[in-house]
Formats: sequence, structure tokens, C-alpha cells
Amino acid sequence: MKLCYQVATPDVAIADTVTAYQGSLEKSFGDLSALGYDGVELMTLDPKKLNWDEVKETAHHFNLDIGLVCTGEVFGQLKLDFTNPDAGIRREAVDRVNGIIDFAAYLGAKVNIGRVRGQYQPGVARQQTQEWAIEAFRNISDHAAPLGVKIALETVTYLQTNFINTLAEAKSVIDSVDKPNFRLMMDLFHLNIEEKDLNAAIREYCADTIHVHLADNNRRYPGSCGLDFEKALQTFRDCGYNDIFCTEIYQLPSMEEAAEGSLTYLAPLFKNIYGREPK
Repeated sequence: MKLCYQVATPDVAIADTVTAYQGSLEKSFGDLSALGYDGVELMTLDPKKLNWDEVKETAHHFNLDIGLVCTGEVFGQLKLDFTNPDAGIRREAVDRVNGIIDFAAYLGAKVNIGRVRGQYQPGVARQQTQEWAIEAFRNISDHAAPLGVKIALETVTYLQTNFINTLAEAKSVIDSVDKPNFRLMMDLFHLNIEEKDLNAAIREYCADTIHVHLADNNRRYPGSCGLDFEKALQTFRDCGYNDIFCTEIYQLPSMEEAAEGSLTYLAPLFKNIYGREPK
């Protein structure tokens, strides 16, 4: 079990909507290491703008693992997605994600697929949207496989997309893609909205899950609102999940306070449930 915190790389525009620590990697990694996090999840847009050696060496210097590279702002800031009616945009989205996969392979990390999967749109048949998505998912999975990279498909609430909202829907898509490195990830914020019984859903789909996002039901840091993290984490432990947990939260009231608040709340839970605290 490792507890990570999401960090935006410098190519991501600083914005209140970005659910990650922002600024220079030296500061972000240094602050999070000092607090006691095991590692980070990177949010990036264009790895070609980054010095890959510097990213890896800075993480190593601060004794942080890099667990996953997040694609969220590929849609959030660039508006690229796999199911856009414009074939050029679909190709650019796939190319952008494949570039992120190359970056993740260099770092020894996974890659997630969130809003970049796209959505159903007026005038486009649902079957067509699904076919475009599956084609893209197979493309990126085939690109990632020889590099040893796993792809994690994240369910996202209907408040952000109308396509692949529930774990059942995601599992159906994963089965259709039929690639061993294309798996499932859970985000407790989204699950709390979309699943009838959050903990029953965790139990049913835990075996397919390779990454977990943590956020309270107001999308702020765990412990700031009403989600029962102790029960959810115990369910993950009971199901045998022992991989990465990472925050994906609004940086409120500030990055520093959100990072400290998350760790202060989560560390005792992980100690009680998993038998260890983050480093």
C-alpha cells in the first residue's frame, strides 16, 4: 500500500480547477516528501515539454515513487477526447495519450483514462461513440503493452460526462476492449455519486482495480466532509487491494493545507487498516 498525492507538471496551466499540487516540481515534491507521502501521481499535458531525467531524478532525490500519470487535463485544458465527431481531434487525443504512455514507461508508472474518453453527443449514435472509444482504448493499450504500462479506466460521474459512469459500465467496456493491460480504477468521489452501495461496488470490482483516487464527497481533502473513508479503506483491505491510493482533490483552502489535511486524516486510518502509515 502506498499513499500518493497528485502533482501537476509545469506544462499544466495553473488553475483553481486543477486537482493537483501546482508549481515547480522541486517545491511540490519537496513539500509532499516532508509531509510524509510515499509518492506522487503526475498530471501532465505534453511530456515533450518536460525534462524526463529531471522529473525522475527530482522524485528520487525526495524519495518519492511516481505511481501513475493522469490524463485529466488533456480534456480539461485541451478539449481533446477519443469520441469527438472530428476525426482529427480523435487522432490528436490518441497521439497525446500515447506520448503520455511513453513518459509513464520511462518513469515506471501507470496511466489513467478519465474525461479524455469523451462522451455521447447529439447527432452521434451511441454505438458509434462506443466503437470510437473501444478503437482508441485498443490503440493505446497496444502502444502501452510492449512498454510494460498498465492503463486504468476511471469511472466518472454524470456531472462531468455521460459516458462510462458506473463500474458495471466500465467493466463491460474493459471486457470489450479485451486487453490484459487495460484495467479499472476507482475514485471514491465518483463512486459515492454513481454507485447504489459504494462498499458493495468496491467488493464486486476490486479484483479488476489497479489504482484508487481518494476525495471526500465535496471533492475536497479526505476528512473535510462526510464520506466514510474508514469503511471504504477496510473494504479495499478485506478484498486484497494493496496498491496505490492517491488524492485527487481541489486544493482548498490551499495546496499546503489540503496536502497536510489529507495526510493527517488518512495516516491513522492506514495504520489501523493496513498496519502501516505513509513514510
